[in-house]
Amino acid sequence: MKDYKDTLNLPKTDFPMKAHLPEREPLILKKWEGLYKKLQKLTSDRPLYVLHDGPPYANGNIHIGHALNKILKDVINKYMLLSGYRVHYIPGWDCHGLPIEQQVEKELQAKNIKKEDISKQEFRKLCREYAKRFVNIQREEFKRLGVLGDWENPYLTMDPAYEACEVRELGKLFHKGLIIRSKKPVYWCIYDKTAEAEAEVEYYDREDPSIYVRLPLKGEENTFFAVWTTTPWTLPANMGLMVGEDYTYVYYQVGKETYIIAEDLVENFQNTTGLKGSITKKVKGKELIGLSYIRPYAEEEGKVYPSEFVELSSGTGIVHMAPGHGREDYIVGLRYGLEPYSPVDDEGRFTQEAPPFLRSVRVFDANRLIVEDLKKRGFLIYEGRITHSYPHCWRCKNPVIFRSTPQWFISMEGKLNGKTLRELSLEEIEKVKWIPSYGKNRIKSMVESRPDWCISRQRYWGVPITVFYCKSCGNVVADKEVFEHVAKLIESSPKGSDIWFELSEKELLPEGYKCPNCGSEDFKKEEDILDVWFDSGSSHACVLRRLGIDTADMYLEGSDQHRGWFQSSLLESVASYSKAPYRAVLTHGFTVDEQGRKMSKSLGNVISPQEIIKQYGADILRLWVVSEDYTEDVKLGKSILQRIVEDYKKIRNTLRFLLANLYDFSPQRSIAYHQLHHFDRWMMSYLQMLLEEIGRFYREYAFHRVYQTIRNFCSVDLSSLYLDVLKDRLYIYAPDSWERLSAQTVLYELAIALTTSIAPFLSFTAEEVWEHLRNIDNRLPESVFMSKIPQSQESLIDRELLKDYEVLGRIREDVMRAIEQARRDKYINHPYEARVFLWGDVSLLEKYQDYLKFYFTVSQVELKEGGKYRLTAESLKGLHIGVDRAKGRKCPRCWVYYPEEEFVGEVCQRCANAIAKTGQRV
Repeated sequence: MKDYKDTLNLPKTDFPMKAHLPEREPLILKKWEGLYKKLQKLTSDRPLYVLHDGPPYANGNIHIGHALNKILKDVINKYMLLSGYRVHYIPGWDCHGLPIEQQVEKELQAKNIKKEDISKQEFRKLCREYAKRFVNIQREEFKRLGVLGDWENPYLTMDPAYEACEVRELGKLFHKGLIIRSKKPVYWCIYDKTAEAEAEVEYYDREDPSIYVRLPLKGEENTFFAVWTTTPWTLPANMGLMVGEDYTYVYYQVGKETYIIAEDLVENFQNTTGLKGSITKKVKGKELIGLSYIRPYAEEEGKVYPSEFVELSSGTGIVHMAPGHGREDYIVGLRYGLEPYSPVDDEGRFTQEAPPFLRSVRVFDANRLIVEDLKKRGFLIYEGRITHSYPHCWRCKNPVIFRSTPQWFISMEGKLNGKTLRELSLEEIEKVKWIPSYGKNRIKSMVESRPDWCISRQRYWGVPITVFYCKSCGNVVADKEVFEHVAKLIESSPKGSDIWFELSEKELLPEGYKCPNCGSEDFKKEEDILDVWFDSGSSHACVLRRLGIDTADMYLEGSDQHRGWFQSSLLESVASYSKAPYRAVLTHGFTVDEQGRKMSKSLGNVISPQEIIKQYGADILRLWVVSEDYTEDVKLGKSILQRIVEDYKKIRNTLRFLLANLYDFSPQRSIAYHQLHHFDRWMMSYLQMLLEEIGRFYREYAFHRVYQTIRNFCSVDLSSLYLDVLKDRLYIYAPDSWERLSAQTVLYELAIALTTSIAPFLSFTAEEVWEHLRNIDNRLPESVFMSKIPQSQESLIDRELLKDYEVLGRIREDVMRAIEQARRDKYINHPYEARVFLWGDVSLLEKYQDYLKFYFTVSQVELKEGGKYRLTAESLKGLHIGVDRAKGRKCPRCWVYYPEEEFVGEVCQRCANAIAKTGQRV
């Protein structure tokens, strides 16, 4: 028998089945050099979309969290680009701050050099070099992820132009009266010796003393205020006691002694201390106000004050107040004229103002000494231990303290157009779209309760707070002209803000400048630098506004940035421009392992993006990002990656099949929609619905739904149905036959739609496919990113056909089940060996009778009762299915069984006609 293989239109493509992504992707990256610039030119007349990049720290290689973040941004940017927008994306880096200082200090220590042994200018130079080095490293790592952006012109917070802009922003806030200098308690890291912002504090469990202290009430013998504290070291700074005015307090007698406690906490006090007694008197909190007591470490008496901050959840309902070491204490103290007192230095050591036995002792070490001293002097009621959530420094992971020092603050109560900064910020939060929606309540509650923003830091590496102090009268010089003069000096110098530390006050001030208060020309410059959150929080002004963009379409970062960059950007923008810097804010969770544990070196569960790229390629990493629901913590592990690899293969193989069956096709030969085969018209209709769904999921930022939809479409709707059924028409009919061209017309549309739809996340693969599609149609642009995702077209949707095929598809599954029964019994080996019977409700089947055998991939279909293997259909009520062996003999070319009279020589009539059209002999 003749081999008819050469007469078939078998698939042909040099698009490889094996991706070899780690080797192929760098070649595509080379092709993309200059692409961003070309796209800016090509899309210049389109509406603008701006996703503003939150700057990562330039202090190490990128980790998996960076990859998650940058890929999510890239997916959005590329979808907007392929949807008809001009996309503006400038990557940025946070170049100042303690993380970089610490790394430079480590490098110095390795050379046996102490930070104190070199000048501030030399240290800043080392910090700048370190940041520059890692900007370049991270830039290459981000580009390797396939992220499209203006990598040649990123924004760096250490660029002179950026620093100058920041100084101008600072000047605006000074001019508006929003910046104040005050001695109030702030988070203070005693190890890094600097103030910290809210966003730089993390909470971890910590064990501390839990003590009850008795403070003698003046004028009443053996009567004491009972106070509970977990920070004994703050007792030397005690200035008063706080009570709730409307709470009920009792005099609780234990033997000869009486303790004043909140009524609701007597039982708790008794159970904890073991002191059993009786209530002799009840009073309201307001009756205790003004009473005096003996302070534990001061000669002066203390008084009782009313406070809205006292709670009855723990302790005694009477709170020891140290305005120098507590936020609420400070607020109440300020109200009643109590100066914040903090006898603790930058390293957390007690100063000479403290009791002698505590001097030079660090606060946490002092707890034990204070407890022993209280016990000795008869002030201690009870001593225990407590494990509680306590603030820690996010950098060094050590516990922080509240400490009162003179600092610069942006006042949340400062007025702008008759409203406070807090009120205006809360109003702007309401105007922003928060994704997920619960992000709004999160940032709202934070802004509602946040204290004034401490913007000063006692470090070297950062933008200086460019104010001067008059040496004669102490006046703070913060004139608009001075800020502008300094800003111009910074932006015109290659050294940027370094000049603040190198030049003298006279060189920094405008020529002949005199103190507006006293006329003196003798000034001292501020040595503190700005909080890095002010650096990055000013990026809307220093990056976007300089380009004429007043509001970004989106900010996108991890969920921790509600208290970080989202908030600092909001406050700075509202303070400067009375509006939020963004229209939408999207947050993602953190990366964890497959068990949901945080990735850490100690657990050995860290997976770096570099190792994934080396083993699998960046597209696998990108596919992982969109496969997960980023609104929660995102899991990553070996088995997850393996699943992603399998899903990638399904998508790639589907695209390969499309390309392989288009080798002889040209779009000019496409069949018009209304002339397509009904099965192809169904797929074109289905594709429109699919494009609508994919577009909706993209617009809703539900990327895991995009991924699921495309994956399922490739593996179910295409591979298991449409492409499987289509093989007969593609391979068997003559190359230029209507049957084959109708199928190819749809395959081409599928290839374009799928390639552009996956391009936002499978960017490398989409570009590779696009190169092959350009061989089919040389009118296509040079990159997939110069094209557009096809829009769903209502005119291409045949809704009646969609309904029919929805039922036909379910009937096909029933037919397959019946065939499978026959195959299990080895009655038949292949579906083409089957003859299918259908009876009962066959009205729909009659409509498509001529095509049913191809649709079911069997040799014969008869609409009557019959068949050895029978079952009742689940798809359609009243339908029955039977399967028997096919009649006739098998055509060696198409494998379909036909009656003997339908053969021409060795092959069936259909195959004979196809061969004849190619000029060959049967």
